[in-house]
Amino acid sequence: MNELTESDYDILHAMENIVDGIAAMWGEHTEVLLHSLDANNPSIIKIANGHITGREVGAPITNIALVKLNEGKDVSDAYITKSPDGKTLRSLTTIIRNKENKAIGMLCVNSNLDAPFQSMMQSLLPNIHSHFDFGVTSETFARNSDEMMYSSIENVREQVVNDSSIPPSKKSREIVTRLHELGIFDLKDSAQIAAKGLDISIHTIYRYLREIRAHEA
Repeated sequence: MNELTESDYDILHAMENIVDGIAAMWGEHTEVLLHSLDANNPSIIKIANGHITGREVGAPITNIALVKLNEGKDVSDAYITKSPDGKTLRSLTTIIRNKENKAIGMLCVNSNLDAPFQSMMQSLLPNIHSHFDFGVTSETFARNSDEMMYSSIENVREQVVNDSSIPPSKKSREIVTRLHELGIFDLKDSAQIAAKGLDISIHTIYRYLREIRAHEA
């Protein structure tokens, strides 16, 4: 390990939101932490769900983390460890390097395998509020932007068409409103693609968009 520079710490601090993001993705039974590999103080500088191992910011690097650092892999294989109170953890460690390719930090993920199954599933399936049925957001994994737009337009169209609370005369405007909220009309050629997909004129779409944007102003 070496003494870290200000630039090294800038890299590490820029990754702190990644810790929060992974923890939010996997829920309360997964601990995520960021280790500094500063020779003067190799310790945790960011941690989420630290209740799993009882650690906080400032806790020292572990012996296993040091082993993973010296294995020569920037992304370790998953491995099994035990928390201080006996929890079985499935862990993975990723080495963070600076532009000189020196190891400056470690991103560690520890999932509690002893957590009750029902509690684990509840943390993985949060109550997501959206326009979509059953609280589940339909994400489009498209291969290009046109495919993404067509898929998004069809998803929104189907929602609105099947919503009996929206009068038939207002369905087209509601579809355009929802597509606007999704940011679809920020994309190139989106109005033309929407007009074709919704079977309405492009002039109608532009009129709806002018009205929506005027209302937002």
